[in-house]
Amino acid sequence: MSDRPESRVRCDACGAPPRRIRRAGRRTAALLALALLLAGGSATGCGGRATTHHKPGTTHEQASGEAGTLLTADDGAGHRLREVPAEGAPEVQLTARPDTEDGWNLQLAVKNFHFTPDSTGGGALPGAGHAHLELDGRKLARLYGPWFHLPAAQVPEGAHTLTVRLYADDHTAWAVAGKPVEGTLQLTATAGRTGHGHTPPAPPAPSSWPGSSGIISQEQGQPRCRQRRSSGEPDV
Repeated sequence: MSDRPESRVRCDACGAPPRRIRRAGRRTAALLALALLLAGGSATGCGGRATTHHKPGTTHEQASGEAGTLLTADDGAGHRLREVPAEGAPEVQLTARPDTEDGWNLQLAVKNFHFTPDSTGGGALPGAGHAHLELDGRKLARLYGPWFHLPAAQVPEGAHTLTVRLYADDHTAWAVAGKPVEGTLQLTATAGRTGHGHTPPAPPAPSSWPGSSGIISQEQGQPRCRQRRSSGEPDV
């Protein structure tokens, strides 16, 4: 090293800064990279999607981004409406078909909408979220896909109205012209569909074999067969 002033910061032989200066530079670069990473995470949340975190004193419904317009009106169950233009708005139709064993299989045919179970609770994303299923205004389930099996035990005998309504990830209800986006279906439950749908097997019918006569009798629900082959022979 030389006695010149510039030798205090650089070596005369190679022109490189001393080791302690290089170490300080590396620490500064690492801290800068960490700061940038934290800043990006706070903006987008984990995985680059809307985060479930929100400011103190606010709810998930108020923490969402710019998807639609948050209204003061709600869906009747305390979930505020999130209004979007009619063009390109989510749509849903509900159909039901009797299940061969029990209840009904419900299908949600959606348009301009996709289910996002992995981000439920985060910020509202356009055309995404989940659905609520209601029977006569009473919530039965939250749906994360287009199919749902409705057991007969959950539907009392008589005529009912099934309603399915679409919600954003922050649990606000998608709405058009101030009304929730929903589909309805009239469903009638009869006494024959109030339990498990298996039909019990019918009792065996009397039958005969060639050269013999057969008698089917029931004892404690179990059939017993007695064959009478010819006179004088004991029953089997």
